[in-house]
Amino acid sequence: MLEPYIDFGREICGDLDAAEQREWLATNGLGGFASGTVAGSLTRRYHGLLVAALKPPLGRTLLVAKLEETAEYDGLAFPLYTNRWSDGTIDPRGYLHIERFRLEGTMPVWTFAFSDALLEKRVWMRHGSSTTYVRYQLARASRNLKLGVKVLVNYRDAHARAQGDAPPMKVEPVEHGLRVIAFDGATPFYLLSASATAKPAHEWYRDFDLPVERSRGLDDRADYLHAGTFTTELSPQDPLTIVLSTEPDVDSTHELQAYEAREVVVLDQWAQAWPRGPNQAAPADEAPAWIRQLVLAADQFVVRRPLPDVPDARSVIAGYHWFGDWGRDTMVSLPGLTLATGQPATARSILETFAKFVDRGMLPNYLSDSAETPEYNTVDATLWYFEAVRQYYAATGDRKLLRDLFPLLAEMADWHVRGTRYHIHVDAEDGLLWAGEPGVQLTWMDAKVGERVVTPRIGKAVEVNALWYNALASLVEFARVVGQPTAGYERLSAQARASFRRFWNPAANCCFDVIDGPEGNDPSLRPNQLLAVSLPASPLEPAEQRAVVDTCARHLLTSHGLRSLAPTDSRYQGRYLGSQQQRDAAYHQGTVWAWWLGPFVIAHLRVYGDAEAAASFLEPIGHHLKAHGLGSVSEIFDGDPPFSPRGCIAQAWSVAEVLRAWVACHT
Repeated sequence: MLEPYIDFGREICGDLDAAEQREWLATNGLGGFASGTVAGSLTRRYHGLLVAALKPPLGRTLLVAKLEETAEYDGLAFPLYTNRWSDGTIDPRGYLHIERFRLEGTMPVWTFAFSDALLEKRVWMRHGSSTTYVRYQLARASRNLKLGVKVLVNYRDAHARAQGDAPPMKVEPVEHGLRVIAFDGATPFYLLSASATAKPAHEWYRDFDLPVERSRGLDDRADYLHAGTFTTELSPQDPLTIVLSTEPDVDSTHELQAYEAREVVVLDQWAQAWPRGPNQAAPADEAPAWIRQLVLAADQFVVRRPLPDVPDARSVIAGYHWFGDWGRDTMVSLPGLTLATGQPATARSILETFAKFVDRGMLPNYLSDSAETPEYNTVDATLWYFEAVRQYYAATGDRKLLRDLFPLLAEMADWHVRGTRYHIHVDAEDGLLWAGEPGVQLTWMDAKVGERVVTPRIGKAVEVNALWYNALASLVEFARVVGQPTAGYERLSAQARASFRRFWNPAANCCFDVIDGPEGNDPSLRPNQLLAVSLPASPLEPAEQRAVVDTCARHLLTSHGLRSLAPTDSRYQGRYLGSQQQRDAAYHQGTVWAWWLGPFVIAHLRVYGDAEAAASFLEPIGHHLKAHGLGSVSEIFDGDPPFSPRGCIAQAWSVAEVLRAWVACHT
C-alpha cells in the first residue's frame, strides 16, 4: 500500500471542529456506502457504517449508524466514541483519544492512544456486497484490553428524517451474533463477529444532533436503536472484526487482503493505461500522490446497475451522499472515471447500459430506483453521450461497439433535427439547437425553487450548441468508420459551425450565454462557453478561443473551479448557505463548480500550448483532498474566498474532470 496522502495527527483529530468537517467515505460498487467524520460523531442524516443499496444502485437504506466503543485498560475505562446531543452537549468526547487518522488507499484508519496502549480501528466494505467490516487491533500494549462495542441501528431511507418512531424491531441471536428485522417484509441484516460475545438489546437513543443538516435548513435530529453489544478481550495477536451485513456471513479471514489487493489493481490499471514513451517517464511515474488518491476515488463512483438481460451492467453514481445515477453526470464523468484510469471495459458497459434507456432520441436525466419511467428533462445528456462515445473510440479503436451504436446515434441526431420533447429541435434557418419551455430546467444549470426555474436558459444555449456541433462532427467520423454516408452530417455540421458566429458578443469579447431566448440574447458571463474551446471541434476562431479563456480566467476562475456567474453580475451570490430554497437560488448564480476545471484546463492548453501552466490550475485540488470529503473532490464551493466546500463531499464529475485534465496535460 502507498504511503498515506491523507494523514492527520492530534492537530486535526483533537480539534472537534476540524475533525468534524473532514468526512470519510467507503463504497461497495453497488451504490451503498459507509461514511462519517474523523471525530466519529454523526453530523448528517447520511452518516452510517452500513447504508445499503437495496435496489442497486439505489434504494439506499441506513441500517447501521455507528459503533460505540469503550476500552477497559489497566483498570480504567476509555470511551472512544463521540456524540452530539440536541441540548448542545457533547458526550462523550472520544475524539480526544484519537492520536492519528489516515486513509490507507480509501480505507479510514484511526489510532486511539490511552495510557501506554495504541488501538487501531479500520473500516472498509466488501466490493459487490452490502457488507461493512470494522476491525480493531492493539498496535501497542503492555497488557490485554477489554473492548465493549454497542451497535446503533435504524431502518430508513437514507434521505429521510432520522427520527425513529417505527414499531419495535426484532433483534434475535444467531450464530456469531445478532439478526435485526425492522418489520415484516424488511431486509434482515446481521451484526456478527467470530471472536466476540454478542448480547441483544433494544433501547432507543434519541435526539442526536446533526449540525450539518441544520446548516442546510433540514431536520437536525436523529434517533438510533441500540440493538446489541459485543464484548471481547484483545491482545496484540488477536484482532477483533465486526461484520455488518445484509448477508449471514461472518468469515472475514481474507477480506482485508482482498480489499487492499483490489486497490492495487485499480492503480496498476491506471499506470498501464499511460505507458512510458521513448526516452521519457510514464505519466504515472511523475504523478503526485494526490493524483493517485483521485484514481482510487474515481473507482468509488462506478456501480452495478443490474438489467434483466445484463446482470453486471455498469453505471455511475453522480455524488455521495445523496445523488443517484444521472445521464448528464454519467456521460461527463465517463472519460475521466474510466478511460483516464485504464478501464475501457467499464466505459463500454456504461455506454451500453444507457443506450437501453434512450427514448425519442434522448438520454434520461436520471434513472429511478422504482418502476417509474426515467425522467428525460435534459437537453445536453444526449449530446454528452456522443462525446463519451467519441472519447471511448479514440482511446480504444473499438469498431464493433461503434457499429453497434451507430444506428442509435443516427436516430438520436434525427430526433433532434425534427424535434423531440420540450421543444428541443434544430432551427432550420441556422442549424442551431433550440430548447426549452416555461417551468422546465433542461441544461446542467437545473436549479428550481418551487415552480421557478432559477436559470431557465430557454433558447439556444452556448454549451448545448458547442456539444451539438461536436456531435455532428463526431457523426461524420463515425459514419466514415462504419461505412455509412456522411454528406448529411457534413451539411448539418457546416451549417451549425457557420451559425455559431451568432454567439459572439463583440462588446464583451466573449460569447453570449444564450441567444434567441424569450428576451433576446443573454450576455451573462458564465463558464458554459468554455466548451466551444475545450471540445475537439471548435466553432470559434483562434483569437476568439483565447479571448474566451482569458475572460473566464479573469472573472470566473477560482482555486477549486469556476464560478457559475461573474461577480460583477447583480444576481451574483457568493455564498451557498441557508435553507434549501436559498441554496438552490445560489446554485448556479455564482457558486463554484469543480468540474469546470476540466474544460478550462483543456481550453487553456489548447490556446496557449503550455502543459505545465495548464496543469498548475489543478494543484489546489491536492490540498482540497484533505479538507472536506477526504481523498475526493467536492461538488461545489462558495464563489467568494476562501471558497469553502459545499454540497456533496464526493462528486463524480469533479473527480473525473480533474483526472481527465491532468492526463491531457501529461500525455
